[in-house]
Amino acid sequence: MDDDSIDVSKQQPESVAAVLKVFAILQALSEQRDTGISELSVRLAMPKATVYRFLQTMMTLGYVRQEAGSERYGLTMRAFELGAKALQYPELIDLAKHHMQMLADATGETVHLGTLIDSEIIYVHKVDSRHMLGMYSRVGRRAPIHCTAIGKVLMAWEHPERRDRVLKGAEFKRFRDKTIVEPAAFLAELQRVKAQGFGEDREEFDDHIRCLGVPIFDRLGQPIAGMSVSFPTFRYDEAREPEIVKMLQDASRDVSTRLGCTRFPLDAAG
Repeated sequence: MDDDSIDVSKQQPESVAAVLKVFAILQALSEQRDTGISELSVRLAMPKATVYRFLQTMMTLGYVRQEAGSERYGLTMRAFELGAKALQYPELIDLAKHHMQMLADATGETVHLGTLIDSEIIYVHKVDSRHMLGMYSRVGRRAPIHCTAIGKVLMAWEHPERRDRVLKGAEFKRFRDKTIVEPAAFLAELQRVKAQGFGEDREEFDDHIRCLGVPIFDRLGQPIAGMSVSFPTFRYDEAREPEIVKMLQDASRDVSTRLGCTRFPLDAAG
């Protein structure tokens, strides 16, 4: 081992413990917005003084903010920026956000952009509906593959071997009456999704929410993200479905082309 190498096993235990505590606090803040020191202390089994000391340091570095006039803390956009740099295609959000805003303006509904992480999807960008729409989603939050439009399109166009590997790690949990929980039924759903050129969530994850989604492809024609529009069921108009699917596909075609995709797979669907 050369002199510049770092052997973690030779580090002082206090240093390793400090790193573990920092990331435990960051993880806790990512899971619950605006959390107090007492909550963090109980949740992480850390003394309040320790939690406070680490929070103050993270605030100085710009990764944590404190709510004005309170003792509640949350992550800053700097933490998001750090995570965004981990995207395989860091330009993805910049390329997609204009299309997402246009879709949100045209439909009046919420638009999501999601990618695969482990055996789930993670929302990396979101444009909110002009209406109040209480949804589970937010940027940085994970969602299941088997009952979301984005999850379905990512799996429908995925290489079979990788898809099988991803699905082995997926939990086919029932969220609603319409959730597909049988792997064989899900594979049949993926065939239907690929044939029609878009994916659907028919109140399978959130109550009274329907979604339409399409994949986005890289230069090799592999699906690397999904874009979807979400509607409350009482505003979902079956007659507008072809129009909205076309808008989604046009947006995907442009983003995919800018990512280097020369043969857009959705043009062969249907």
